[in-house]
Amino acid sequence: MPFVTTGDGVEIFYKDWGSGRPVMFHHGWPLSSDDWDAQLLFLVRRGYRVVAHDRRGHGRSAQVGHGHGMDRYAADAATVVAHLGLRDVVHVGHCAGGGEVARYVARHGAGRVAKAVLIAAVPPLMVRTEANPAGLPAEVFDGFREGVATDRSQFYLDIASGPFYGFNRPGADVSQGIIQNWWRQGMAGSAQAHHEGVEAFSETDFTDDLRAIDVPTLIMHGDDDQIVPIANSARSAVTLVKNAGLKVYPGLSHGMCTVNADTVNADLLDFIKS
Repeated sequence: MPFVTTGDGVEIFYKDWGSGRPVMFHHGWPLSSDDWDAQLLFLVRRGYRVVAHDRRGHGRSAQVGHGHGMDRYAADAATVVAHLGLRDVVHVGHCAGGGEVARYVARHGAGRVAKAVLIAAVPPLMVRTEANPAGLPAEVFDGFREGVATDRSQFYLDIASGPFYGFNRPGADVSQGIIQNWWRQGMAGSAQAHHEGVEAFSETDFTDDLRAIDVPTLIMHGDDDQIVPIANSARSAVTLVKNAGLKVYPGLSHGMCTVNADTVNADLLDFIKS
C-alpha cells in the first residue's frame, strides 16, 4: 500500500487514483479516506486525479502517540502533496478536514493551491469562549472524549445511527450499511488519536487561517447539520474568506457527502470546472 513518511517519522497512508487535474480530500473525525468513496469514484471517472490520505492515527496510517493537533495534521498533508509533486490542486475538506484544509492552505499552500472547498466544516471555531459566545459548550466536547474513553464502539454506533446522517429525524431513510461503514472506519483508528483529536477540531481557532486564504473557496453546509451547526461555522466562515461563496442545503445533514452524494458531487464538479 502507498505510504509516505513525515519529518517526525510517521507513516501516512494515501490513495492516488487517476490522472488529470488533482483534487485532494481531507476526511473528518474519526474517519478515514474511505469516507470519500462516493466523491473519489465520481471524479476519477470524469478524468480527474484524486488523492486522499488517512490522518495520522486514523485508518491505515500509523497509530503514533504524538502529533494529534491541527498544525501537525496540516504539515502531514503538505508531506503528501510534496511527495506526489501536486500543483494546481483543489483541496476539499469535511468537518475536521475542513479545518485541516484551512490551515494547510494558509501555511503550506503557496503556489500549489488552486481552489478550496469546505464541507460541513468546523472553522472558524466550534467551542464557546468569551470571544465566541455562540459556540457549543465545552461540555459537548467533554462528552465526545468520555465516549471515546469508555465505550468507543457503542459511542460510534450512536453517532452514526443518530445525528451524523440525520437518521434520528422522523421519516429518515436509514441505511445500516452506511452506519456500519462509519463504525468500521472509526474503529480502525487509534483511540488516543481520536481522544486528542477532539481538542484539535473543537478548540482550534481558524479565524486567521480563513483570512489568509486567497484562492476561490466554496463553503457547503446543510442547515440541519446536528454535529457542526451552520450558524457559527459556515455562516461565519464565509465572511472571513476573501473570495468565498456559501451554498446552503435545506434539510441536509452533516453526512451529506454520503447520503446526498449526487447533489454534493454535482456542485463540487461545477465548482472545480468553473
